[in-house]
Amino acid sequence: MKNILVLLLCSSLALGQAQKPGIKFRETPIASVFQEARRTGKPVFVEIYSPTCHVCQSFIPTLSDMRVGKLYNDKFISTKLDIGQPSTRAFLDSRHLFVPSLPLFLYFDPQQNLIHFALSNNSTDEVIRHGTTAVNPQARSQTMKSRYQRGERSSNFLIDYAMFGRVTKDTVANIAAMNDYARQQSPATYTNQTNWLALQKLVLDYENPMFQYMLNHLDAYRKAYGAEPTQQVAENILMSSLYSGRGLQYPVTKILEIRQGLAKIGIDPRVAANRTLLPEVNAYFRAHQTAKAVERMDAQVNTNQLTVPEYLYISRLFNRASPDAADAPTVAKWVNKALALRPSAKEQADLYYELAEAYRRGGKTAEAQKAAQKSMELAQTSRLDTRRNVEQMGKLK
Repeated sequence: MKNILVLLLCSSLALGQAQKPGIKFRETPIASVFQEARRTGKPVFVEIYSPTCHVCQSFIPTLSDMRVGKLYNDKFISTKLDIGQPSTRAFLDSRHLFVPSLPLFLYFDPQQNLIHFALSNNSTDEVIRHGTTAVNPQARSQTMKSRYQRGERSSNFLIDYAMFGRVTKDTVANIAAMNDYARQQSPATYTNQTNWLALQKLVLDYENPMFQYMLNHLDAYRKAYGAEPTQQVAENILMSSLYSGRGLQYPVTKILEIRQGLAKIGIDPRVAANRTLLPEVNAYFRAHQTAKAVERMDAQVNTNQLTVPEYLYISRLFNRASPDAADAPTVAKWVNKALALRPSAKEQADLYYELAEAYRRGGKTAEAQKAAQKSMELAQTSRLDTRRNVEQMGKLK
């Protein structure tokens, strides 16, 4: 009799688990989930979450709702991925996706193409709405680019399209959408809560009209949202602009504007100058203004105590990236400063190699040969690979 009761109890528990009304999340690897999707022809719903995210945890009752489960179990193969797991990051990287906040809802076709995304409010109706939109070929996020090209410009659409650009790492789309959005807004509304959130989450370009307004009205934002959050938001936008793909092609005038902007929001001017140093130098290289690149870097050298690795870095940078040899004497000077710091034998081998390169570029063949020979000897003593030394000495014969 006891065995029968235990068996009935276990059966009851199993039945209860089987009848759980919410979304049935697969616990198999993501590759298996997509295999099932291809077999069934269903799209895939992926919740990106973290077990330590309290907002994610608050969604559990919503995703367990019977109405939500009915839609998602009927229309999707569902899984959830922990953002902290390397396999999750590998999957996101393979799809070129960025996670701006958690939880993030992603919807894919069976071939792993993103068709929709959502940063949902925590309500049953909202989660159902996003799922319904994801299976509508005319309404889902995948159509946003073509809708934008056809002229759709409502404020809500532009916000969604800009966020889609962030999630898909399409910075060009994000900037275009947010510039259009900013031009639609009255400057009188730039400091309101909605546009403050847009600055925090969506604006990536320092030339955006809303950000330019912020830069010139910092006190208004400090008063409304606090000094530290204001500086943080402004700093993020300036730095994301500087180190973006487009930032790599900025002329020096734009880089100097960012440097001035960093100082304006309260970053120490010396810190701001350090951050823009390499972008400035590379911009001078692109403009074939070697003398200005040398002047900028030499000023940095003269006002800071550089380490041997730092001297090596800037010497290599100029030896390899400079458009002409006007910098060669200064590079030789930097190398000699580093040699005076008593570097290790390996570091000396690297430094003499760069010294030989600087002399070679500057047309001083005899000096280059001596430095190259010294580098070779040090490399041999330190049992380093000498192939580059052999190649260098061959060029100097």
